[in-house]
Amino acid sequence: MFALVLAGCADMGNVKPQSHLLPANDLAAGAAIGAAVAPDAKWPAEQWWHAFGDPQLDRLMDAALAGNPGLKAAQARVRQAAALADLVDAAGKPQLAANAGTTRERFAAHASVPAPLAGNWAWYNSATLNGSYDLDLWGRHHDMLAAALGDARAAAAEAQMARLSLQAAVVRTYIQLWYRHALQDSIADSLAQRHRILEIVRRRQAAGLASMIDVATIENTLPAGRREHEQVGESIAVLRNQLAALVGKGPGDAETIARPAPALRQAATLPGALPAELLGRRPDIAAMRWRVEAAGKRIEGARAAFYPNLNLVAFAGLQSFGFTRFFDASARTLGFTPAFNLPIFEGGRLRSQLAAETAAYDAAVEQYNGTLVGALAEVANVVAKIQSSDEQQHLAEHALATASRAHALADKAYRSGITDATDALRAQLLLLGERDQLLRVESERLDNYASLMAALGGGAGMEEGI
Repeated sequence: MFALVLAGCADMGNVKPQSHLLPANDLAAGAAIGAAVAPDAKWPAEQWWHAFGDPQLDRLMDAALAGNPGLKAAQARVRQAAALADLVDAAGKPQLAANAGTTRERFAAHASVPAPLAGNWAWYNSATLNGSYDLDLWGRHHDMLAAALGDARAAAAEAQMARLSLQAAVVRTYIQLWYRHALQDSIADSLAQRHRILEIVRRRQAAGLASMIDVATIENTLPAGRREHEQVGESIAVLRNQLAALVGKGPGDAETIARPAPALRQAATLPGALPAELLGRRPDIAAMRWRVEAAGKRIEGARAAFYPNLNLVAFAGLQSFGFTRFFDASARTLGFTPAFNLPIFEGGRLRSQLAAETAAYDAAVEQYNGTLVGALAEVANVVAKIQSSDEQQHLAEHALATASRAHALADKAYRSGITDATDALRAQLLLLGERDQLLRVESERLDNYASLMAALGGGAGMEEGI
């Protein structure tokens, strides 16, 4: 009999997943990542931005984690997903409801109601307790609950990713603000030196030792310098506003942000066990993995829908016509209804649902694979930037030393009357340009550290957080 029942079930067809999870260790880390691994390196600390040693940055980060609207929205989605999982869980538990009602009705004279009610008005009263329980013979509810819990865990991982993205955005914007302040100082220094050279040239022109062309040559460089100084000032105002928005404040709070003073004294190195360790460290990878788990459970739930199911329904209460005998023992009513459901011909609905869930699983798997590949590529890109910025720093320091010597010689030659103001100005601008390049390299070094912390997942591992 049992075999006959199963034989009558709807046909699922040959619907199977086509995608497979990509093992992390199958991805080659590459020589660049291997060279950056340090034996004593650790994974990022929970408050990794403390490495910059800037109390203002710490305060801004605390405010951002407490007040950023986007992060609060992500946290709300976590609560929503948890509530939906509770809703699915409640659907599989025994249900009990109370119902009561009274109806004033004229009963038909020639229907099923006998005399003396036939053809007359009367009250019909009812009060019952109704209970039901789905036996879940094939575990469909169990699978759907597991899928809902997977969605809740994925939402928690996505909230952690939103938190990490916010941390990285605050730090990187803060570093850009520091760089713009330093660049503005360099431009101001350049303008001051040009003014000093201009005064010298004017005195020499008054003494007949220089021409008006020399004066005009210096004067023509001043408007461009002032314009550049103003442009950097504009970017400082914009970056302050961006920081205030990340914190969840208005532009008025941006005016209270003082000049940053980050001072990173530790090298950016990689811990071992890459890329496998990224599985437990990157919130986006964890979220995609939970999405895959949930999609797999939904496939199992869709398969269980092909099999017969049994629901138990029972009721007990009181029913009577009129109120006089409503609470008598004769008004008691009881009932028990086993409800058996066997899908046989359903027009391909269940098979289409299974195919849809299978396709959703394949999509989730490929999204996971893409996230894993992208995460490792992100680490490799940051490592390449770190290695390049280290080399650029050496080159920039050497170029600055050379420009300093050239500037000293040009200034001495100009003051001695051997060369004209154009050579002195050219050497001075070259020196300031090399200083700006060194500033840029230093800002990239700070930014690369923040990028590496974000690429490694930042903070505590997802295995602990979910």
